[in-house]
Amino acid sequence: MRAVAVAFAALFAFATAHAAVKRPAKPAARTPARPTAQAAVQLAQNAHRRSPYVGALSANAETGEILFADNADAEAYPASVTKLMTALLVLEDIEAKKYTFETRVTATDEVYKCEPSVVGLKAGQSMTVDDLLMSLMVKSANDAAIALGVNSAGSLDAFVERMNARAAELGMAHTRYYNPTGLPPKKSNGTKAFNVTTCSDQLKLARRILTMPRILRYTATKIGEVTDGRGEKLRFVNHNNVLVKDKRKVINPDGSEAVDGLKTGYIDAGGSSVVLTGKRKGKRAIVIVLGSSSSGERDENAARLLEDALGAIAW
Repeated sequence: MRAVAVAFAALFAFATAHAAVKRPAKPAARTPARPTAQAAVQLAQNAHRRSPYVGALSANAETGEILFADNADAEAYPASVTKLMTALLVLEDIEAKKYTFETRVTATDEVYKCEPSVVGLKAGQSMTVDDLLMSLMVKSANDAAIALGVNSAGSLDAFVERMNARAAELGMAHTRYYNPTGLPPKKSNGTKAFNVTTCSDQLKLARRILTMPRILRYTATKIGEVTDGRGEKLRFVNHNNVLVKDKRKVINPDGSEAVDGLKTGYIDAGGSSVVLTGKRKGKRAIVIVLGSSSSGERDENAARLLEDALGAIAW
């Protein structure tokens, strides 16, 4: 019996020692590090870019009835969705007979402030208003936006004032424009701050511009073709993936494609955004998705919301 007891005692001592060796020491508590300046900037930017989006909305285009809304009044950076307001002011100028679609616009030195996407305009070169609008809405050309703005108002600053005045008239209370392109603020382009908007505000703008059927001539174009500032033919593909990519398209029961507009946008700080529209059985819906972390996420949500919206109003 004593031998057994000794054996058990030895075995217990070995197991205890072995466990002591294997058991990791508990780490000492650490004081959380203060976020760096770069991290603080990133946190601020994330307020305007997140998964699945900053805000989303769908509506009946004719009545304005809201069919879906999620953070529809949250502020976002619209990026090139800004160009919807640029296009609206140009179309309203033409409606007021200030100039025509065939008017030639000569680019000024401001086009050098542009970053891609561009149509390649240089100061002194000219394009027609029609070709500039096609470049603006299909290629999302920033130099086209600058040329159209200066032609419309006489200077870039004056055009931005018009953009903000028109936004106020449309009841876009949470929208502020600093340029007609949607580019982020940089000393090189003279922009003071990010353009800011909301889904609710973009619905007001979209409903107004859709009363002007000419806009769909541009936004429904899958491959645009223009005569550029050198007099050469230039072709480009529409940035609206739900319009041009088969796996993203919204198809009506009769086999027709529903989508015919309107505008996408992307900047790093504000993510990917879109104002999407389409028709089914004569009924039109509008979908707005702002501030998605990726274009894929934006397109997936926008296409789904449009399918649901068209199903609700065109049954």
